[in-house]
Amino acid sequence: MALRFKSIRLKNWRNFKDVKVEMGQRAFLVGPNAAGKSNFLDAVRFLGDLVRVGGGLQYAVGEREGVDKIRSLYATSNNRIQIEVCLVCASEGRKKGAEWSYFLEFTKDKQTKQPLITKERVSRDNQPPLLDRPKKEDEEDKQRLTQTHLEQVNANREFRAVADFFNSVRYLHLVPQLVRETDRYVRSETDPYGGDFLEQVARMSEKERKLRLKLINNVLKKAVPHFKKLAFERDTVKGRPHIKALYEHWRPQGNWQNEKQFSDGTLRMIGLMWAVLNGDGPLLLEEPELSLHSEVIRRIPQLLYILTRETQRQIIVSTHSSELLADKGIGAEEVFLFSPTDKKGTQVEPASNDKQIKSLLERGALIGDVVMPRTAPKNVNQLSLPFADS
Repeated sequence: MALRFKSIRLKNWRNFKDVKVEMGQRAFLVGPNAAGKSNFLDAVRFLGDLVRVGGGLQYAVGEREGVDKIRSLYATSNNRIQIEVCLVCASEGRKKGAEWSYFLEFTKDKQTKQPLITKERVSRDNQPPLLDRPKKEDEEDKQRLTQTHLEQVNANREFRAVADFFNSVRYLHLVPQLVRETDRYVRSETDPYGGDFLEQVARMSEKERKLRLKLINNVLKKAVPHFKKLAFERDTVKGRPHIKALYEHWRPQGNWQNEKQFSDGTLRMIGLMWAVLNGDGPLLLEEPELSLHSEVIRRIPQLLYILTRETQRQIIVSTHSSELLADKGIGAEEVFLFSPTDKKGTQVEPASNDKQIKSLLERGALIGDVVMPRTAPKNVNQLSLPFADS
């Protein structure tokens, strides 16, 4: 049975001293630059890195340049890093499934400088923990604490559903240049920035690939002027995969172009649609509005809803766009405000907790028009002052 995040708690993780976010099927993260939206998404990605093939705790921390880079600057005497998540059945209105809880606390070993687990706990349905570390054997051999039990197949049998769920997390922040010029970049499988995007398309079975491209094709016809048809091919010289598009033209046969000629917006739309259709685990989208027309952006939430209606896939989106939040179907409880503070790090609250926001929404205001001004930097009106006399 598919799962989703019910709550995520972070302690001493980058921007966050101690926050807990309770969310439903969708979550929209808004706030000023450097408030921690990307770092919140990265905490979810971290859980996926723990259990991916070739991953694990040492890999996940190493990818983030070590414990010291992860640990919050707001951490005080108790500076251990904690991630705690609660997982529930994703299908609302159906028979209730298991409720899982996973807790991980780690620090840096003073001697080896390696990440070292200080606590790991897994429980189900508020029953006694299925896993509660450290145990006696961990204390006797501290090398065991350099790995989570979650990442070990021979140790996670009782709670493998949690590991499989974390492994299903997908993140997308497609960089068009990586798609166009793959030879210039080092690529890894499931690269969230698009370096392996064409290989992902190529690895798909022909039947499934045609079905997905057909769905994407239908969307692009409505969003991209003169667009007519999307197709997949391999070049005849090196056998490399390409996506090509036929544009209507004054010439009878039209004009074919491949990804190297696509606009940034077209590539982002294709990548966004592919990511939504690829899998049923949580999908993390970072600023999907980039390079897109405002009227297209307004329809992204509805498009995501339609495409995930059957799978009940959880979508977590960071955004700076009021247009993205213009959909009247977005509830205040789905929008989370990231507010930096001087001493407590970034605080996160649902917009529904703010009385002023609730009052404005009750009077017919759109949530995007209400929350975006609230997240603007305090001194943004003075942005041009340093250049006033130049």
